[in-house]
Amino acid sequence: MLDKAYIQAKEGLLRILSQLDTTTIPIETTSLEDAYERVLAENIYSPEDLPGFRRSTVDGYAVVAEDTFGASETSPRYLTIKGDIVMGVPTDITIGRGECVRVPTGGMLPEGSDAVLMFEHAQVVSEDMIEVCRALAVNENVVQADEDIKRGELVLTKGMKLRPQDVGALAGIGITRIQVFKRPVVSIISTGDEIVPPDSPLKPGQVRDINSYSLDGLIRQAGGVTLKLGIFKDDYGTLKGAFHRAMESSDLILLSGGTSAGIKDMTARIIDEAGRPGVLFHGVSVKPGKPLIGGIVGNKPAFGLPGHPAAIFVSFETFVRPVIERLSGLTKERFKAQTLKAKISKAVASQAGREDHIRVSLSRLQDGTLMAERIFGKSGLITTLVRADGVVIIPSEKLGLDAGEEVHVKTF
Repeated sequence: MLDKAYIQAKEGLLRILSQLDTTTIPIETTSLEDAYERVLAENIYSPEDLPGFRRSTVDGYAVVAEDTFGASETSPRYLTIKGDIVMGVPTDITIGRGECVRVPTGGMLPEGSDAVLMFEHAQVVSEDMIEVCRALAVNENVVQADEDIKRGELVLTKGMKLRPQDVGALAGIGITRIQVFKRPVVSIISTGDEIVPPDSPLKPGQVRDINSYSLDGLIRQAGGVTLKLGIFKDDYGTLKGAFHRAMESSDLILLSGGTSAGIKDMTARIIDEAGRPGVLFHGVSVKPGKPLIGGIVGNKPAFGLPGHPAAIFVSFETFVRPVIERLSGLTKERFKAQTLKAKISKAVASQAGREDHIRVSLSRLQDGTLMAERIFGKSGLITTLVRADGVVIIPSEKLGLDAGEEVHVKTF
């Protein structure tokens, strides 16, 4: 057993993580319905193009872009309406020069067209003719057949926790069952002669079990599965038996209470005697939470948590959550849903009078600076959300962002 000199939090966590063998985390197959917040155990490559056909991003007219060159409100061009595109139905319409077809947002483009004119940029002259009041570039308002995802493209990476947009991307390419890492089972052993269940009437000197319920919620948030073993008296034989049962049924053991120096402090001894390497530290330079004990038995981490509720939260976030995430197979950094300060990597233009929500990915420089890089792509592309960590809002009165400007990123 190591001595009880307090160590820094980073050193204590490193001692635990460096001893973990994460190459044998069990894998299971799950459906898309149960895939949210699961950690991928495989790389996902697309079996097909997405969307699989050329489609419009606006309501308008599918046209030949060259027919609109030079068009303006004072000098319009004229096109003949050849028909309508019906959503969800393949079209056999082909247009030539001087022709157009009405198309809804998301509709399949007819052969011969290479741009879409928005309804507001056209004037209806008759049932079969429009005036074109704006010039279009080739492929304007068009999503190509493989613009979102290409067949064979790496879409999602092993070790990442799946967000709603990631699951949506899987649905979009027809993948309905995936390999994920099993959630680690975390046992909670509540200790203390004074602790009683929440539904028990209190006698003098007793307190209700708060910590196991707080820990249960924290474990679920971190991606684990909770196994409550119950409340145990401060008796060495009783606690040792509970600890060994936890070793058989879980991947991580948390003992709540019984870690302060004193007669009833048996947690460190129980961990140390259960197997190698045993206790890796006893006491950390963290307040609240100084009496924390951390160790590993075989390949199963075990923590002796302080009894105070505030210390439980600090100890969990500092030590236990990173261990659960490692046991979950998580290797790709995800940023929690929050607002973070970052610097925009390149200048971004914005139109006055319009509030722009731009998608960005986040990365850290060696000096710790958080950088936000704009994700380019049409709003109809799911991959712009998959590649993004959050959004930056450019206010309507602002004309854009300068490179290196500080921004607030609202993460997903």
